[in-house]
Amino acid sequence: MNIAIDGPAGAGKSTIARLAAKELGFIYVDTGAMYRAIALYLLDSKTDIENIDAVKQALDNININIVYDKGVQHVFLNLQDVSAEIRSEKVGNMASRSSAIKEVREKLLSLQRDIAEKNDVIMDGRDIGTNILPNAELKIYLTASADVRAKRRFDELKNAGEWPDFEKIKADIINRDEQDMSREIAPLRQADDAVLVDSSDMSISEVVDSIVALANERR
Repeated sequence: MNIAIDGPAGAGKSTIARLAAKELGFIYVDTGAMYRAIALYLLDSKTDIENIDAVKQALDNININIVYDKGVQHVFLNLQDVSAEIRSEKVGNMASRSSAIKEVREKLLSLQRDIAEKNDVIMDGRDIGTNILPNAELKIYLTASADVRAKRRFDELKNAGEWPDFEKIKADIINRDEQDMSREIAPLRQADDAVLVDSSDMSISEVVDSIVALANERR
């Protein structure tokens, strides 16, 4: 069984998908982490993403592997575990820009579909239900207001010992929404057959319970 969870940045997709997968006994596939791994390489190699030839050359040098250890996904970029490094705001913003490039998406498409074909998975991202897994048995569009999403990210960074700027975080989220929704290739949108879940006024456990219940109904 395949479950697709799409939605904007900061909606809680990764947290919700990971917990729901554990509850259902599914594999959790964080596609955003794959795009972030590519973004990390593009940043480190100082690749000009406006130069498609340079991007293509960079992609030829990128090898991404997904390893699951006790149900936890680890992302390896050229044999190095970058699961922690890819979570920075800088990498996230680059991932939003670079994921709009056709060649970047094509590189990851086959890997994502192969994992889903062989396993019961919950996969989250921006275009899972509309593009990656259009035949998924359950599609969720998970969202929340920009203020709520910014506050969640603010708290996450503060708890990590950083001193974040709430207004900048909110502006970045709104900007990323615009980038993700307006890109020509696989833009962020709610699939016609997706269930809308607005988590603005819901606890994590409430969202997880609702998704698990929907999944059990469709098994």
